Amino acid sequence: MVSETSLDMSRREFIAAGGLTVAAACFAPSYLIAQTGGLVGGAFKEAAVAKVTVQNLRRNISVLLGAGGNIAVLTGSDGKLLVDAEIVTARPNVSKALASINADPIKQLINTHWHFDHTGGNEWVHEAGGSILAHENTRKHLSQATRVEGNWQYTFPPAPAGAIPATVFKDEHTLHVNNTTLMLKHYSPAHTDSDIWVHFAEADVLHTGDTFWNRDYPFIDYGTGGSINGHIRAAEANIAKVTDKTIVIPGHGAVGGKADLILFRDVLVEIRDKVATLKKHGKPLPEVIAAKPGARYDAEWGKLFQSPSDFVALVYQGV
Repeated sequence: MVSETSLDMSRREFIAAGGLTVAAACFAPSYLIAQTGGLVGGAFKEAAVAKVTVQNLRRNISVLLGAGGNIAVLTGSDGKLLVDAEIVTARPNVSKALASINADPIKQLINTHWHFDHTGGNEWVHEAGGSILAHENTRKHLSQATRVEGNWQYTFPPAPAGAIPATVFKDEHTLHVNNTTLMLKHYSPAHTDSDIWVHFAEADVLHTGDTFWNRDYPFIDYGTGGSINGHIRAAEANIAKVTDKTIVIPGHGAVGGKADLILFRDVLVEIRDKVATLKKHGKPLPEVIAAKPGARYDAEWGKLFQSPSDFVALVYQGV
């Protein structure tokens, strides 16, 4: 995702951004780019030109790493299965990356949750032949206008019919595709109320969606059921799920493992507890931000999607 600091442009960057705006407009539907500026608008622009790299994992599983949510790719005689679909403006580079793996057609898409940086490609993936599967709350949020506050400040209109998941589930779901068993599980409300994990059983690869951000402060969508405590509960569930040999695909950041999940949980708990103590003692949000409860992590964890102050504000809201 794009950081707020990346939106503070110099004069030269402002001129270059004109090209990004044109690129974004070419690939984003008008109903999405009608609201300009802000973090979401910046994400559309960045994704239009950001490189998408392919990392091979185990067996027939790869991951695409770009500006939006990480995409898992399972290949084989049944066609490509994708987990998540990036930001809509990333389509040309996602398509190029998929073609570089092999010529298998896209046949299935799983959404880990409803946010635009994971479902933006739903419509074009569906048009390419992919059926869409997700949690029932993902379909609910995509089917209606949904406002996201925080540093997004964006109202997402209902998605077009082709972008709506055709198949949904409530708690658990299992698929058998390309000689692989995929086990899907809904989290209790965490980052949103629609989060699921996807476990590729034979390869022991786990896609956590945005319940895990590898060395990035996460966004918490309180408007659709997320909370700091729910995020921590999901982190605990992820740790309990994996072994030291599990490959973990986060929603954002580098591919990791169990140690990275533990670090993520520990950082969330530490900052939550510090913020809760300050709030309990009557400190208003500006004073809590000034106290820098995440000081020892801020330089690394606060340079991408959520600035340190943004993340503290999200935690403060939920304690």
